[in-house]
Amino acid sequence: MGHMRPAMTARTLRTPQDLVDTGLVAPHRLAELEGVAARYAVAITPAMAGLIPDNDAMARQFVPSAAELEQTPDERADPIGDDTHSPVEGVVHRYPDRVLLKANHACAVYCRFCFRREMVGPDGIRPLSPEQLDAAMAYIAGDPRIWEVIVTGGDPLILSVRRLRDLMARLAKIDHVKVVRFHTRIPAVDPERVTPGLVAALKAPGKTTWVGLHANHADELTPAAEAACARILDAGIPMVSQTVLLKGVNDDAATLEALMRRFVEMRIKPYYLHHADLAPGTAHFRTTLAEGQALMRDLRGKVSGLCQPTYVLDIPGGHGKSPVGPCYTGDGEVTDPTGTAHAYPPT
Repeated sequence: MGHMRPAMTARTLRTPQDLVDTGLVAPHRLAELEGVAARYAVAITPAMAGLIPDNDAMARQFVPSAAELEQTPDERADPIGDDTHSPVEGVVHRYPDRVLLKANHACAVYCRFCFRREMVGPDGIRPLSPEQLDAAMAYIAGDPRIWEVIVTGGDPLILSVRRLRDLMARLAKIDHVKVVRFHTRIPAVDPERVTPGLVAALKAPGKTTWVGLHANHADELTPAAEAACARILDAGIPMVSQTVLLKGVNDDAATLEALMRRFVEMRIKPYYLHHADLAPGTAHFRTTLAEGQALMRDLRGKVSGLCQPTYVLDIPGGHGKSPVGPCYTGDGEVTDPTGTAHAYPPT
């Protein structure tokens, strides 16, 4: 990526021609990328476009590639089985005490590995209509087991302050919902959007709000991103992280360690390291489980417990998340972070 000096951009790049015009890709790749963009949405914010030159980890996450048109037999449009557990439009109820509320299906950036890539973007599923949102809220209100609502999408923080405030006001009326969690990339990819007004809209009386930040490389966590997260944290909203293990982005121990340390330095607790899902055209991003487990073992041996995410696989078909190791216990023995086995109880 380092052969051209791109022009600065003040707007989101949404087409392959935009990428060529700003120098992020070479002109000879235009036809190739038009084919990708015809199937999967493209959007790169100015904050991320500025990080792409000379940074393959950033380019790989956001710049389209012809490899996305190569689908393997095990890939599927709904790799984690959202549809299997969707009782009404916009709600996924996979676990008893919590639901996903997919308030919209657009994002500020479109990740090239997105597990909902068949659903998001300008040509994806439409945002919830007022009637569909009413039905979603009625479903949540009707099931007293639902303790947590996870607002996702798309990216919910691209919604207007007014819509976010309205969403929280409606959830505030449901007494058995105690926790509302927003999953977002916005503080990193469009930090100026995190205004005091937006932060205030995420809070409601009687509800505990959390924000889960998706970031995959420490370079995404710029000073502007750190300031955006501080606006959230200083308002009393705790944050956790979500990261996808991606080949060529963060699949080495030093990169993963730097990312997890950066999260903790920013007061964000590492939460999940996701094994990449079987989304269409994403095989070039997937590691093996064994490779992920080796990275986690390395992290455990070197880095503070505060920096340890849980490595999880969303089992295809809608069977839920499962921790996938590594395992440190066997028949009468425990393995330490260096790989040495010890009898337990000691003999």
